[in-house]
Amino acid sequence: MQREEAGDLLAFMAVAGEGSFTRAAAKLGTSQSALSHTVRRLETRLGLRLLARTTRSVALTEAGERLLRTIGPAFADIDGGLAALSDLRDKPAGTIRMTTSEHAAHTVLWPVIAPLLHRYPDLHVELAIDSGFTDIVAERFDAGVRLGESIAKDMVAVRIGPELRMAVVGAPAYFAANPKPKTPQDLSEQRCINLRLPTAGGLYAWELEKGARDLHVRVDGQLVFNNMRMIVRAALDGLGLACVLEDLVAEQLASGALVRVLSDWCPPFAGYHLYYPSRRQPSAAFSLLVDALRYRHGS
Repeated sequence: MQREEAGDLLAFMAVAGEGSFTRAAAKLGTSQSALSHTVRRLETRLGLRLLARTTRSVALTEAGERLLRTIGPAFADIDGGLAALSDLRDKPAGTIRMTTSEHAAHTVLWPVIAPLLHRYPDLHVELAIDSGFTDIVAERFDAGVRLGESIAKDMVAVRIGPELRMAVVGAPAYFAANPKPKTPQDLSEQRCINLRLPTAGGLYAWELEKGARDLHVRVDGQLVFNNMRMIVRAALDGLGLACVLEDLVAEQLASGALVRVLSDWCPPFAGYHLYYPSRRQPSAAFSLLVDALRYRHGS
């Protein structure tokens, strides 16, 4: 591969990853027109249209998607090899890019990453906060953080947090005007606050479980958010029942600002895991971070 060809492929991957020539150009430190010329040169050489351009967006064509799937792992291997050179340094160094949800970033990652950065000044971390599912190979992330039950089988998964639990809660003012639900079926008579899922765009069906019974309950109400913290705030204002992660409302439950219901239908489930491709060759910096994040029960 010629140097120019490699540069063209990197430019294409940047545009595909950002979904925008403007953002990709800023990331690469070049002009939008120069980047557009580079991608067109690649398309001309291949004789294929890789990107569908409109005045507002850029999307991959079928050929573009196939090319990205082909070259993504190869460039990831190159990045891994370059990062592995940091093993020759006295101290771990390099940049680690990770995709994670906001909740995992606050509760699991940051308490570990912050002390590491103080200890190792040559270590750099980029966290991309995204509640959707990201293809970490195609997007050239080193690793991702998601719930253990949602990780693909071809990934290495390392547990980095305790079990989690959902909580169905409402404010005392809400229950002053509405009866407390005793079964999941009672939710159909309640005002509930919905969560919009980032990936598919649908509404989250409340996942309730008791013994062998596993229910996905569709609820209705006046409000829909794509952020759990706003759902908690609306619940505190008495605008309906919320189904959120238990630790988000621990203080409010302890103070009585929120009241829990259907607790017997909310068992613990697998917590957060760090995942990365099994073919990845970890650098010293990456291995250090994985070991620091590894969940040790009781620690």
